[in-house]
Amino acid sequence: MSDAARKVYQVTELTRLIKAALEREIGAVWVEGELSNVRRPSSGHYYFTVKDAASQLSAVLFRGDQGRLTFELKDGTRVRVFGNVSVYERGGQYQIIVRRMEETGKGTLQARFEALKEKLKGEGLFEDARKKRLPLLPRHLGIVTSPTGAAIRDILNVVTRRFPNVHVLLAPVKVQGEGAAEEIAAAVDLLNRRADLDVLIVARGGGSLEDLWCFNEEVVARAIARSRLPVIAAVGHEVDFTISDFVADLRAPTPSAAAELVVGRKERFEEELAGSARRIQTAAQQCVRLAAHRFRVVEKSYVFREPQNLVSQSLQRLDSMELRMAAACAARMRKVPQRIADVKVRMRHAIGLRLREAGHALGRIGAQLKAYNPLAVLDRGYSITRDRAGRIVRRATELGKGDRVRTRVAVGSFEAEVREIEKGTSGPS
Repeated sequence: MSDAARKVYQVTELTRLIKAALEREIGAVWVEGELSNVRRPSSGHYYFTVKDAASQLSAVLFRGDQGRLTFELKDGTRVRVFGNVSVYERGGQYQIIVRRMEETGKGTLQARFEALKEKLKGEGLFEDARKKRLPLLPRHLGIVTSPTGAAIRDILNVVTRRFPNVHVLLAPVKVQGEGAAEEIAAAVDLLNRRADLDVLIVARGGGSLEDLWCFNEEVVARAIARSRLPVIAAVGHEVDFTISDFVADLRAPTPSAAAELVVGRKERFEEELAGSARRIQTAAQQCVRLAAHRFRVVEKSYVFREPQNLVSQSLQRLDSMELRMAAACAARMRKVPQRIADVKVRMRHAIGLRLREAGHALGRIGAQLKAYNPLAVLDRGYSITRDRAGRIVRRATELGKGDRVRTRVAVGSFEAEVREIEKGTSGPS
């Protein structure tokens, strides 16, 4: 056939012919099927697929036609849609432009999901009482996911950035398609046989209900439920829920969030430890300063000026003790302890010992100062006599007849007049 006899179409021209033929020959029709891969971008239009067991049809529901919707569009819902069959010229894909939509019942996958959910819930597999807590500081992390997917990259980015000394062990599996559920269950069982792991993450990125379906299989749910290790499920996006999420000990909205749950505990632990150390150090310093203040008050009192050297030495010991305690606390804070319990016990013991020593020292000094109190001898029957000028009278010869004196005894004092003076032998000066 010569070129002149050939009818050659441009791609756009042929696409428009096909579009016109579809619109003319088929036009507006009702189609029944199951929703899949439902998405709604910022434009507000819905894009999805209507499918049955053998085929699928692309569909779009524009925002202006959504006013009569009476239910939420989500994967697995069985619907009946009415619209015009047409062609999206840019992609060369035929589709139905939906004008009306009715819910006709739950789709096959959704029905299976609800049935298994009710079954496992009835067995108590979703109960909080059976779920395990995450360890305080996990050092060894097991991950069950695809070795090439976005989930493993997101998890490793978070872990290596915030807690690089965590040991990560990956069990590579398929995360969709035939045989994926069995691989995931086997990987969970395999990692549970290791003695060096602290926690597991079962993860996958987002997708349609069909893409995530292996995480809704009973074999995966049973493997997670019997895991001796705590399991974090991080499947899909925040709006996606699978059976694995309900059975797992903890659900994370994304794989990155799952990694944050693991490494974030280390940061909170370090903050709490630092805060406890600061509070203990501050309390110890306050106790020492209070004791030092009390000693200085005693030192300044009139009666207790004699044992100046003893008080000064005690204050120096207290200052030295405060400096040593502050240095010890600072040195301990520069090291992140492996066990918070050991740190708290040692610090409490050291603080208690120092405070008891300070208390004993204070008691000894108080007893010595009391012994040095010149007024204490008055309780044993002695007295102190002063002349009219207030000077203490040590010898009778210091007085004359008619002098008035004041005598202090243990309780009170009295005034007297000298009538007779008796000279005696001199005693110790």
